[in-house]
Amino acid sequence: MSVYDFTVKDDEGNDVSLSKYKGKVSLIVNSATECGFTPQYTELERMYSEYKDQDFIILDFPCNQFGGQAPGTNDEIVNFCRLKFAVEYPIFSKIDVNGENEDPLYTYLKEQKGYGGTKGLTDAFGSVMNKLKSGKKDDIRWNFTKFLVDREGNVVARFEPKDDLNKLEEQIKELL
Repeated sequence: MSVYDFTVKDDEGNDVSLSKYKGKVSLIVNSATECGFTPQYTELERMYSEYKDQDFIILDFPCNQFGGQAPGTNDEIVNFCRLKFAVEYPIFSKIDVNGENEDPLYTYLKEQKGYGGTKGLTDAFGSVMNKLKSGKKDDIRWNFTKFLVDREGNVVARFEPKDDLNKLEEQIKELL
């Protein structure tokens, strides 16, 4: 099994097989438009623009599970990202990344690469984080958790929201 075995919904609710991205290095991210990490869209778009011609893709999945920081419809989220951050990579339908309604893609991603243990993130959100945790060790802790996927669809790394984006970019370049 690989990431390519999953089907997700695009921003208009249409089915999209992730096999469409076979052969590309992919970065899968759960995002939010009203989060302290929302400015990461700028750096993510820069990386996408720089490496897309080398078969790099970012797959963005808005998620409203963390403090309600991805309000609005799919269309509103896409428009916000395109207008404010000039995002060109695919933005899919809003999903849950944890809990009973979590998207099967995220169940798989978490099985492949568990929680990386970024202490700073837990420190930064303290009791808020504790209230949101479902109790599962590998659950997504917050918006802008990223999974790096190689050209064969294997999940090779997980990056927590506060992880250094330069280290992420180094790993992307290695896979390209």
